Amino acid sequence: MDQTANLSLPAEAGTARPTLKVLLAGPRGFCAGVDRAIKIVELAIERFGAPVYVRHEIVHNRFVVETLQAKGAVFVEELDEIPDDGQPVIFSAHGVPKSVPAAAEARQMMYLDATCPLVSKVHREAERHFKDGAHILLIGHAGHPEVIGTMGQLPAGSVTLVEDAEQAALVQPPAGPLAYATQTTLSVDDTTEVLDVLRARFPDLSAPIKEDICYATTNRQAAVKAIAERCEFMVVVGAPNSSNSVRLREVAEKAGCPRAVLVQRGRDFDPALVDGLSTIGITAGASAPEVLVGEVLTRLRERFTLEIEDVTVAEEKIIFNLPRPLRDRPSRVPAPAAG
Repeated sequence: MDQTANLSLPAEAGTARPTLKVLLAGPRGFCAGVDRAIKIVELAIERFGAPVYVRHEIVHNRFVVETLQAKGAVFVEELDEIPDDGQPVIFSAHGVPKSVPAAAEARQMMYLDATCPLVSKVHREAERHFKDGAHILLIGHAGHPEVIGTMGQLPAGSVTLVEDAEQAALVQPPAGPLAYATQTTLSVDDTTEVLDVLRARFPDLSAPIKEDICYATTNRQAAVKAIAERCEFMVVVGAPNSSNSVRLREVAEKAGCPRAVLVQRGRDFDPALVDGLSTIGITAGASAPEVLVGEVLTRLRERFTLEIEDVTVAEEKIIFNLPRPLRDRPSRVPAPAAG
């Protein structure tokens, strides 16, 4: 299909638009950890005034970042970019190495930790296995902030990263007890493949007490699988640096959808791509707000009459508590305050 032909042209006046069936995967979009992280930034701005500094993107979504910037958030890559003005710094939902809060404390900086509690759970599991004398095999993607944060919970050399089944077949960990942990946003199927290889090689490999891949990742992938075979095309709303969003696109194609694309905004999507099709699916990564799904639907309505069907495979009711400094009354907020 020529992706440049008839770019986003609406139907001519008086011409009936073709009907397009749209399957909306559910759950989709924000998870509890992302919702909590965004609220931490918003409440910190309300409580302490602007600017509030955020180390790295609070979540991997440009729309969210720009919205928070407009409210007074200043995003930085490292703490040394932050002046000594007494304003708080927030650590992103992906988690940080222990060296980061230590550096903040050394500068007497007020900080709030927006790390998703399910990522923190992986940190604590890795620490537990390390204290028990095990070397950790961490299944994840090199360079991802969550992986950097998890590896940074333990001394250098305590963790070996395994990215895929090929590496799992070749990895040579040190002699002694072994345990594994995983990034929370991986493909469930790909992770199972990696673990099958590792367990075959290392039968005594210790597992986390509870699965590391988070409920939101699992549910969103299950929702995509539920509609993939019915779809001729899948739109995944999310950022290219969002691991869970990229995995959704991969899962859609592996589950039987002929083609899946990742788009950040409605303006990035050309509805002409689905000309001649009868049924498509739409989902959104855990860091993509529902308003962006609405943008894609608006673009589609420029060209089609939509028949929308919600396909929901799970209900999510999880809510995570905010850090104590944002739960306390303003007069009780310490300075500096740990997350």
